[in-house]
Amino acid sequence: MSLSRVTVTAVRNLHPVTLSPSPRINILSGANGSGKTSLLEAIHLLGLARSFRSARLLPVIQYEQEACTVFGQVELAEGGQSNLGVSRDRQGEFQIRIDGQNARSAAQLAEALPLQLINPDSFRLLEGAPKIRRQFLDWGVFHVEPRFMPAWQRLQKALRQRNSWLRHGTLDAASQAAWDRELCLASDEIDGYRRSYIQALKPVFEEVLRELVELEGLTLSYYRGWDKDRELQAVLSTTLQRDQHLGHTQAGPQRADLRLRLGAHNAAEILSRGQQKLVVCALRIAQGHLVSQARRGQCIYLVDDLPSELDEQHRNALCRLLEDLNCQVFITCVDHELLRGSWRTDTPVAMFHVEHGCITQTHDHRE
Repeated sequence: MSLSRVTVTAVRNLHPVTLSPSPRINILSGANGSGKTSLLEAIHLLGLARSFRSARLLPVIQYEQEACTVFGQVELAEGGQSNLGVSRDRQGEFQIRIDGQNARSAAQLAEALPLQLINPDSFRLLEGAPKIRRQFLDWGVFHVEPRFMPAWQRLQKALRQRNSWLRHGTLDAASQAAWDRELCLASDEIDGYRRSYIQALKPVFEEVLRELVELEGLTLSYYRGWDKDRELQAVLSTTLQRDQHLGHTQAGPQRADLRLRLGAHNAAEILSRGQQKLVVCALRIAQGHLVSQARRGQCIYLVDDLPSELDEQHRNALCRLLEDLNCQVFITCVDHELLRGSWRTDTPVAMFHVEHGCITQTHDHRE
């Protein structure tokens, strides 16, 4: 799938704009602060109903404007089109439209427009808290396993009930046992989906990483959130007093993590910035391959400031891998000349120049 038309109104410093991007490679160049990243943010808003630059959406809305709006026309892999729209006003009201109908949740958007983001904050996938790696893992599982979302919703409901009881002691013994049972069943189901996904991801990740950089001894492993040799029910019984003291459940899939190690060390402590970027890129490109295998529509890649931290050899290697995904890619950079020779001659490339919030197409992919 690909975006054939994007209309952005009142997002950050961007002037109102309608773009017809290439179905493959789109390069946005311009000075820092010109609005390049704001366009990626607008597409991210269209696919996930949230920003990757701010936890709150209010700063995304242009000064003195009441609301920001993004529309997109999506070319579907199986043929036909889908129309998406997201609007957010200063009062916090959201409107999400898919093919003229109000969407029930942002999960519907994520399914309709799968996005992968590679940006300067991507280092957090290695350096940050386990929650960031769980989100990365669950994004992949969500897109390849249709049964994941209902199981995840069951888990969240059971966790809320158990944590409420731990804090307030308001459930009788039979209800406690019932919610513990539900928590364990949902946890085992989610763990199974995650485990299968990691089993499929690891060899693809290792192959992609070899194309980018040689890192002897780098390993990717999965921690499910509780002792691998014990049933969750037994762990919950053992830790009950501690859970009551803390007021929340310590063990379970809500504590899962991905672990990247180089020998005996956490990879983030050993790798250079450039190496970390390549590892994160390999993880996200590997995810893209799995999504493409599981569903006919590929995800769309948003790559902010691709050349940073990378020399020419690694830039070209990353561009070639993105190209081989055969999907739509939006790339920002200050100097587009750094990427001019990175693509095959038959790959459709559209060039856009961004200056003071104005976006101008300088090279049409159809030329």
